[in-house]
Amino acid sequence: MKIENIRTFLEISSCGNFNRAAENLNVAQSTVSARVKSMEQVFGRRLFKRGHAGVELTSAGQHFRQYALNIQRLWQQAHQHITLPENFSHSIGLGSQVSLWDSLILEWIPWMRRNASNIALHVEADYSPSLMRQLSDGLLDIGVMYQPRQTPGLVVEDLFEETLVLVTTDQRVVSEGWIEGYVFVDWGDVFRVRHAEAFPEMETPAVSVGLGALGLEYILQNSGSGYFPVRVVQPYIEQARLFRIEGTPSVQRPAYMVYPSSGRNPEALELALRGLREIVSSQAG
Repeated sequence: MKIENIRTFLEISSCGNFNRAAENLNVAQSTVSARVKSMEQVFGRRLFKRGHAGVELTSAGQHFRQYALNIQRLWQQAHQHITLPENFSHSIGLGSQVSLWDSLILEWIPWMRRNASNIALHVEADYSPSLMRQLSDGLLDIGVMYQPRQTPGLVVEDLFEETLVLVTTDQRVVSEGWIEGYVFVDWGDVFRVRHAEAFPEMETPAVSVGLGALGLEYILQNSGSGYFPVRVVQPYIEQARLFRIEGTPSVQRPAYMVYPSSGRNPEALELALRGLREIVSSQAG
């Protein structure tokens, strides 16, 4: 059975739609259908059935899914190991949320190169749900994120707690629950709850964004205000390009690292985790 068929099966089971799976895999819908038909002919069983909201796994498809995940994981591990240059003994795959990239991952990469030059690194940026799926599938060794999901076989470890503060490009105060030029940055479920508690009368902001870096760049170029990590905005505060809005609450947002309880290369994994812990510890100090 071809690995492309396995990937196609897993993509359909994840998104529940043949057309969407084709788009995600960057292939024609007819190719997706042909791959599914090929697998169903091999098994002599239907793997998917039509549902109200798309397609669903049949009983046979549900049984096959775990095997497919294992096949994909083993293939990925084999590919990474076999294609490693001779001067590398292991590889570590790390995925991080974009907003944690500049403060943590860009320091972790050179730390690893200094302390583990024989370990090849694969690093990417994504959001928590996708990172959790890749960790579960064995495609990543470490995930650094804000909203992990408790998953069998994965360890969720507290890494640090981020402080979000309300800043503005022009010194101003909050009046009548409305912050002039306010940009709402969606920092996740915890932030939304705390934000609603702090500003129950606030109207819907004219601008809302799902990426902190985008929101920050917007207010720096166009003026305005918003909640951002203090570690990110502190340099701008020191330059008097941003100002804290006095009397407004800060919001704590915990960050975690997630990794398998039994990794492929325990020593390499522990070294990589130690690097993250040391960097966080040095920044806190």
